[in-house]
Amino acid sequence: MSALSHSLARVGLRCSLVVAASVLAGPALADDAQALPSAFKPCIDPGNLPFSNTNGEGIENKIAELFGAKLGLKVEYYAFPQRMGFIRNTLRYRLPGEDYKCDVVLGVPAGYDLVSSTKPYYRSTYALVYVKGKALDRVRTGPQLFEIPGDTQKKLRIGVYDKSPASTWLAKHGWEDQARVYPILSPNPEQYPGEIIERDLAKGSIDAAIVWGPIAGFYARRVKSVELVVIPLKSEPGVRFDYEMAMGVRYGEPAWKATIEKLIAENQVALTSILRDYNVPLVDEHGDLVR
Repeated sequence: MSALSHSLARVGLRCSLVVAASVLAGPALADDAQALPSAFKPCIDPGNLPFSNTNGEGIENKIAELFGAKLGLKVEYYAFPQRMGFIRNTLRYRLPGEDYKCDVVLGVPAGYDLVSSTKPYYRSTYALVYVKGKALDRVRTGPQLFEIPGDTQKKLRIGVYDKSPASTWLAKHGWEDQARVYPILSPNPEQYPGEIIERDLAKGSIDAAIVWGPIAGFYARRVKSVELVVIPLKSEPGVRFDYEMAMGVRYGEPAWKATIEKLIAENQVALTSILRDYNVPLVDEHGDLVR
């Protein structure tokens, strides 16, 4: 699982430019313009859909294309697997005499302390995913999962990542025996967060999975062999499921951060449209689904 997805699990959960002041209106940007690089350079994971990949197929790829076009800049990705040390090896990585390899991470938890995070641009939540037509069909909210009769409950296998809100939630309700726990970090470079759905749930190795919303929505729609149901989960005392997501830049670059926040503010409708294209469950501050 990615380092940023790991961060989400631990907290309760996966650019640059030189342009004319007329394009980036605002004195703060103009004052520091000469210190900014000449290309839009996002730090991405090379294979971590729905967020990013080197084929340009992820949410962050589409955002990078949008922002690059708005600024009139070429997009130059720097790809590195999102494991431990991702920020150190991307956003903070620079050899003597060279520029930084990349300048913005397009998806971090709001307040993530390894970066200077922007204002959030979306909020999502963990979700329960199950195969339609089987034992969980009556489950339409999180609490309804625990109303399943005992005989059926004992047979259920629910995939969760370790040290995640999902595992905490099942333990809180006495469902430890139903949890099939997956390691949140793996040395296998071929592992990706959505395989719990695309491989194990679709093939019947587990009866349900509880994962971060963007992963749930994207892979539930991508699986064609069975019909999957996605149930967004609401936070409850002792378990937080929903989180705001932001973008991250290096500390000490206020002009660049202002540029990114300006892009977010001016393109929020387009950003939301991209997220919906990837079937991301979006929620408000109360955890209610935004239609």
